[in-house]
Amino acid sequence: MTDSFRSATPGELAGALQNARDYTLALFDCFAAVGLDAPVRVPPLDIINPPLWELGHIAWFAEWYILREAESSAPGSAKTHSLLTKGDDWFDSNTVPHAMRWKLDLPSTGALKTYCHEVLDRALDKLAKTNGDDASLYPYRLALAHEDMHAEAFFATLQTLGVALPPTLGGNTIRTWAQGEIRFPGGTLQMGSAPGKGFIFDNEKWAHPVYVPPFSMDSTLVTNAQYAEFIADGGYERPQFWSKAGRAWLMTQEQSAPRDWERYNENWRCVRFGRPMLLAQQEPVRHVSLYEAQAYCMWAQRRLPTEAEWEYAAVSGHPALRWGDLWEWTCSPFEPYPGFEADAYREYSAPWFHTHQAVRGASFVTRARMRSPKYRNFYRPERNDLMLGFRTCAL
Repeated sequence: MTDSFRSATPGELAGALQNARDYTLALFDCFAAVGLDAPVRVPPLDIINPPLWELGHIAWFAEWYILREAESSAPGSAKTHSLLTKGDDWFDSNTVPHAMRWKLDLPSTGALKTYCHEVLDRALDKLAKTNGDDASLYPYRLALAHEDMHAEAFFATLQTLGVALPPTLGGNTIRTWAQGEIRFPGGTLQMGSAPGKGFIFDNEKWAHPVYVPPFSMDSTLVTNAQYAEFIADGGYERPQFWSKAGRAWLMTQEQSAPRDWERYNENWRCVRFGRPMLLAQQEPVRHVSLYEAQAYCMWAQRRLPTEAEWEYAAVSGHPALRWGDLWEWTCSPFEPYPGFEADAYREYSAPWFHTHQAVRGASFVTRARMRSPKYRNFYRPERNDLMLGFRTCAL
């Protein structure tokens, strides 16, 4: 069920937490199968974490909020010690800089899997004793959302490192849809989430009226075939299509096509989880930065939707609108809603306002329970390693 984790009952949460942990371990085993469970064998890239560190962090996060009853993410705010002697020293992302995660003397893979199982077992025992109100279920729902987000990060790491997916995990595919343009009349949107909806991310608080003028938007995402036309017309060589920041980014990348595209005879080939394959023409283009999306729009004499337009369209229920195959760039910076206050996970949103771009929708590897037209994602404009695409609006 879409968005189901936000109002999940204790029984539903128990099943979802077990499902999430099984999924996490199955993804992690993809790395272990090719020897990438040891951080020293993983290239130290800015866009990924060592899988072994990420596995430990996922369990540590659940332990921090559920078992140790931390009221915030501030170091020292937990009421008890970690099950691991050096758990906070290893896995607190607030105190362990990204570059240090390859240099830690982490426990063995087997020891961290045991830790994962122990944390979950204790969490489920504790969950069975809760009274089931939103306040008592908050840490469980937060831990579930956090683990599901890291599962998606694991997929991005698998793609980046060229690790194959087993058949049991490779069934998620992108659909193809008939393209068209939808005219929306505009009006006042209650943007964000209202109280009383169960779990709500802090950056969705609170619902507030936003006037959206009439607009026309693509019913589907820009396809590989459409993007290839932009490339064929010299899109990467013509500076007039690129913003100043986009041109600076392009010079550092030396790219003339999206990440993982390569020429193959007269066609394009791409690499998906380590497997070269012919580019599917009608699938949405993925692994593109904000700068590439903006340049395409300049070339096509279109524009990206605002965050408010995207949400307006998504909640409209228009039968022709398709979303959820890839995360979608918007033209809006990631900014707080009026009256924003950080929740217990204080670093979830606040540090990224004004430096990241608002991203909406979901991707084909987003867990179904996480999908919501209100869910706000956010990435730096240069990110092109993620399951990101875009759609356009008329000028």
